[in-house]
Amino acid sequence: MKSKFIALTVLLSIFLTSCDAVDDLLTFNISNETSIKIPSTSPINLPSEIIMPDVTTNSSAEFENNKTKASLVKDVKLRSLKLSISDPSDKTFTFLKSVHLYISTTNSDEIELAYQDNIMATTNTIDLICTDKKLDQYIKADSYKIRTQVTLKETLTKDVTVKADMKFKVTADPF
Repeated sequence: MKSKFIALTVLLSIFLTSCDAVDDLLTFNISNETSIKIPSTSPINLPSEIIMPDVTTNSSAEFENNKTKASLVKDVKLRSLKLSISDPSDKTFTFLKSVHLYISTTNSDEIELAYQDNIMATTNTIDLICTDKKLDQYIKADSYKIRTQVTLKETLTKDVTVKADMKFKVTADPF
């Protein structure tokens, strides 16, 4: 009886390990970036909306490079979202109180992508907290919209341009 239990445990662990190995083989990353311009006219301590142009995805090419296609993609999650100030180059994030980024497409509802509240950064880069929402329908689309909501804690004397680097983890089915 004891040997049957051990054999069953070994078989079950091999099965579970092999499923993880298959998922690892079919998992890859997609990177996208966009720029956010925070105008100097933004109010202090009040959230202000920044609507940016559509972000064109290169998803179909990325899927093809990773030997899959959109119909086989089963799970897309945001792995990281880093903001860095590109202009003015000497500016730090001390002016920013909070930032929230939302994603949508023409066929999908808007959902929160990433955020950071009570920002205390004294550098020109910050990592946002990524939500764990499934993003399959957004990444499979030809383009998506990013809406940004920022709250400032000090007045800006000139516009600030921020680059948003997004990295998505994609898992596809084998067939």
